[in-house]
Amino acid sequence: MTTVDIDELYLDLMMAVGTAVIGSLQFGYNTGVINAPQNIHAHFINVTWSSRFSEPISQSTLTGLWSLSVAIFSVGGMCGSFSVSLFVNRFGRKNSMLMANVLAFIAAAFMGLSKLAASFEMLIIGRFIVGVYSGLSTGFVPLYVEEISPTSLRGALGTLHQLGVVIGILMAQVFGIESLMGNASLWPVLLAFTLLPAVLQCVLLPLCPESPRYLLINCNEESRARSILVKLRGTDDVTEDMQEMKEESQQMMREKTVTILELFRSPMYRQPIFVAIMMHLSQQLSGINAVFYYSTGIFERAGVSQPVYATIGAGVVNTAFTVVSLFVVERVGRRPLQLTGLMGMAVSAAFLTVAMALLDQLRWMSYISIVAIFSFVAFFEIGPGPIPWFIVAELFSQGPRPAAIAVAGFSNWTANFLVGMGFPYVEQICGPYVFIIFTVLLLGFFTFTYFKVPETKGLSFDEIAAGFRQSAGQGADKYSAPEDSTKKLS
Repeated sequence: MTTVDIDELYLDLMMAVGTAVIGSLQFGYNTGVINAPQNIHAHFINVTWSSRFSEPISQSTLTGLWSLSVAIFSVGGMCGSFSVSLFVNRFGRKNSMLMANVLAFIAAAFMGLSKLAASFEMLIIGRFIVGVYSGLSTGFVPLYVEEISPTSLRGALGTLHQLGVVIGILMAQVFGIESLMGNASLWPVLLAFTLLPAVLQCVLLPLCPESPRYLLINCNEESRARSILVKLRGTDDVTEDMQEMKEESQQMMREKTVTILELFRSPMYRQPIFVAIMMHLSQQLSGINAVFYYSTGIFERAGVSQPVYATIGAGVVNTAFTVVSLFVVERVGRRPLQLTGLMGMAVSAAFLTVAMALLDQLRWMSYISIVAIFSFVAFFEIGPGPIPWFIVAELFSQGPRPAAIAVAGFSNWTANFLVGMGFPYVEQICGPYVFIIFTVLLLGFFTFTYFKVPETKGLSFDEIAAGFRQSAGQGADKYSAPEDSTKKLS
């Protein structure tokens, strides 16, 4: 392969992946944007309520409306993620991403005009709509990236989805500084900023190719799929990729249409869908979104004088360790990184609990709490952050893959909602001991991963699916990735 070929390979492939990951950035931005100006949003709700009803809002109602404006994002995400398979099989991967941006435009209008209209309802509706968009994106992006990536780069490029998420969170934290847009006059602009990435993606997506796997297997357009593969791989020799997709297509022809119900009814799919659901639950029930949504408040209670900057520091750690995962996932493997991340988070949560419990007696424990949160975030991005998003696409062949991603995404967003809505109330009950709950859950997910989650590094989609077909009901030792990646998972 010549230098020109290599340049073309990375230009075409990275252009497509980078454009898709704008949707991931949107998800991250709208996850973190509600955090930094928390007091300003609460004040807006309070003032609007008092002006409308001529009486101050009760603390419980204020807490409920604020929590709803946070958690309704996850409700929208549930609706969006469950609709993924309806779009990608009918309109294709690229067109589905393009169409979803309509929701981003509508959401930006609702959120950006909520202050002008003196309507916290518009803020909540906008958060719901952008949640639907984000739920769709968390299905579209990993699916598209996985299907256009070569097997040797599938894990690394799959991690870029999570990198887009954490960059979006960091952007929201930086823009949310009071001197920028996190103030009483500009917070609507902060929320409406989601409009700009949507415009950028709408401009770039028409320049990107459709998934060749979708074109060949779903549309039977072999010549078009081959020409796109030649561009993405930077070489005319794409025989191996074409043969793999044809074999997967033949396998699909022997299977009946895979619906969401079929995933649970068929012994062939029951085990991988259970693994997929548990992987996504481990991501959200780890407690990471308790940190993302409420870190400013946590740092305030820890006695940090400038909590917003500590929150940004957590965002920087978040981004840095996602980059670390990007470079090591194809070398170390998915399973070891997931196990390391879960155990590291459990230990960090335990230290955070001790630090918060002793804060009144020992003021220097505030520094321990900051280190524990940073460590918690770092270990999350080593494994539980990026891996669940792309491993689901690896566990299933082309037929059941969209339905599986929809189910796994729905599980992710449901857990996200439970944490976002319930954490303030659970924290009021448990006080500094709230993270003990997450410690116990993390240890449980570590045990599940150790015994049940397969290694998929270096295996084709069909090899992984064949491994599950052959090894249904067997232990995790049967799922270890072979040294020779051309062998089956079993």
